[in-house]
Amino acid sequence: MSHLFAHLARLKLIQRWPLMFNVRSENVQEHSLQVAMVAHGLAVIANRQFGMQVDAYKAATLAIFHDASEVLTGDLPTPVKYFNKDIEFEYKKIEAIAEERLLEMVPQEFKEDYRPLLIADDADEEIKQLVKSADTLCAYLKCLEELKAGNREFNTARTRLEAMLQANPNPAVKYFIDCYVPSFKLDLDEINRML
Repeated sequence: MSHLFAHLARLKLIQRWPLMFNVRSENVQEHSLQVAMVAHGLAVIANRQFGMQVDAYKAATLAIFHDASEVLTGDLPTPVKYFNKDIEFEYKKIEAIAEERLLEMVPQEFKEDYRPLLIADDADEEIKQLVKSADTLCAYLKCLEELKAGNREFNTARTRLEAMLQANPNPAVKYFIDCYVPSFKLDLDEINRML
């Protein structure tokens, strides 16, 4: 018997942005789906527009599992996680222990299939970077949604994430921002009117 999927099902109970007031709360499970869709989109853009060869399906799958260890650790807020190098280093050790614990739940015959999905250090580096870009984009989109709803609590996070995205060397990120992000500043009627 394996408890893996019983644990993963609880990702919907882990709330993101725990130190910030949210107009609409977001859980890790729904966040992971959005990151998977954006990672897939970034891979398609990278391949079609920039001649790269990124497996969009591997990117989407890795993104689904990218925060799986948070089912054991919770979502540590960014200001805490990166408060200083010592805390960041220790938290990375905690994440690694949680990742190993999840892998222990996988039946032996499937461990090698799940290892690159659950153990961050075992993931393909190019795809891992693409998923990180998708994760940053999704955090930025969350900020835009909260700001659009009048919640200024996310203004500083938006500025920080914008700078990270502008410094991102992957041309697919800029393409995604130019092509898709403006719609997140519109209301539903404006989006529908543009079709």
